[in-house]
Amino acid sequence: MFKKFTQEEISAQNQVKASVQRRIRQSIADEYPDLEPLLDDLLPKKSPLIVAKCQNHVNLVVVNNVPLFFNVREGPYMPTLRLLHQYPTIMKTFKVDRGAIKFVLAGANIMCPGLTSAGGALDENVPTEAPVV
Repeated sequence: MFKKFTQEEISAQNQVKASVQRRIRQSIADEYPDLEPLLDDLLPKKSPLIVAKCQNHVNLVVVNNVPLFFNVREGPYMPTLRLLHQYPTIMKTFKVDRGAIKFVLAGANIMCPGLTSAGGALDENVPTEAPVV
């Protein structure tokens, strides 16, 4: 499911203008309201924000040589796993039961029985098509 990322997959890196940086920052603030108090630390206004364009239409948002967010085909911005480990509460969380773990790690989709059976946790207040952890 997860493929190792290499430097050769980056086709272009551009330091974005201030207007584009504000648009990216506002988009991330709209998608992750719990992250808004930390945005000044994560995306400082004085530090250069670099967008690295990769193969397969993936864009990485990089600050101080650390990738923080990515998006696919101009879709919503998603945090990287490194950022999620630092701030695990920025996204809604679902929990699967023990029987589904090995299949999910192998790349399977999460089905309703894995969330609703004993050991699973399903938040009812999550909108359809919303990204979750």
